[in-house]
Amino acid sequence: MSFSTDDQEYMARALQLAAQGLNTTTPNPRVGCVLARDGVVVGEGWHERAGEPHAEAHALRNAGDAARGATAYVTLEPCAHHGRTPPCADALIEAGVARVVAAMRDPNPLVSGEGLARLEQAGIAVEVGLLESDAEKLNVGFVSRMTRGRPWVRLKVAASLDGKTALLNGRSQWITGLEARRHAHAWRARSCAIMTGSGTVLDDDPSLTVREVPCTRQPLRVVVDGRLQTPPNAKILTGDGALIFTAQDGALPNAEVVVASSGAGKVDLVGVVDELGRRGINELMVEGGLRLNGALLRAGLVDELLIYQAPLIIGDQGRGMFELPEALDLAEARRLEVVERRVLGPDIFLRARLARQ
Repeated sequence: MSFSTDDQEYMARALQLAAQGLNTTTPNPRVGCVLARDGVVVGEGWHERAGEPHAEAHALRNAGDAARGATAYVTLEPCAHHGRTPPCADALIEAGVARVVAAMRDPNPLVSGEGLARLEQAGIAVEVGLLESDAEKLNVGFVSRMTRGRPWVRLKVAASLDGKTALLNGRSQWITGLEARRHAHAWRARSCAIMTGSGTVLDDDPSLTVREVPCTRQPLRVVVDGRLQTPPNAKILTGDGALIFTAQDGALPNAEVVVASSGAGKVDLVGVVDELGRRGINELMVEGGLRLNGALLRAGLVDELLIYQAPLIIGDQGRGMFELPEALDLAEARRLEVVERRVLGPDIFLRARLARQ
């Protein structure tokens, strides 16, 4: 299927609009829509947050009567089901659009294709696949939750040049500079939840809130705490509180405590990630210590690494990035595919994914 230069331009604009909901749409996907007719944009919009009008509704309201006969460029297949808002496919039909170009199908296997089929049945020309990979990247977490039942898991590590994340006594504030911290907070802001371990809570007493960048919605805070050691006065329990996964019964103030035991006082991390998926978490950012980091890697639950490396040397007694068994041969080492490199003030940022073996 071939698309014109105008098609490319309008879908690129729709993706720009969708990205404006980067930090706010959870648990919904980020979606943008552009309506164009005779080479002119007549309406545009994006989904801002769950429960509010979808991108198509905003664009149609913006266009008014000019939507009749127009082409709708949508970054995700228009919905065909009644949720908190009416079906977007029906709205496009009622507005009289002549053509719909969708970047990708709805990844939910229970509804995928229904919106497009409804449009086609109404006599509207439908095309799919324009800038599909860009649309999938924008909604990597939503796609993950719809197809795998669990969120996209990003593991964030701030380390010294020699790979240490903290001193031997656990102190780690601050290894990286302000620019790197702001960059990490931008990743926090787009995440649906931020997870850490009880060791980090005891060592650093983190708030795990977004502070260094503008944010209208704070992510859910999650703690993996097998023995329920989180202090009642921990910062992570302030405000909206936290979700605590533990291996034993108990309670904490301003927290929802969920038992997810794998035995021997350990938390079932696969069960944790699956439960977060059931709760509508699309993107999970992990900011833990070497034990939680290593356990997630061993369980095959890490999709992406965010590594901030500072130009300092802590020494061999410092705490490392991951608690993992020693590789006896380089062939056993876990190799990464670096997808982004950036210099942030004095620090270096790498975004990487585990290479396929």
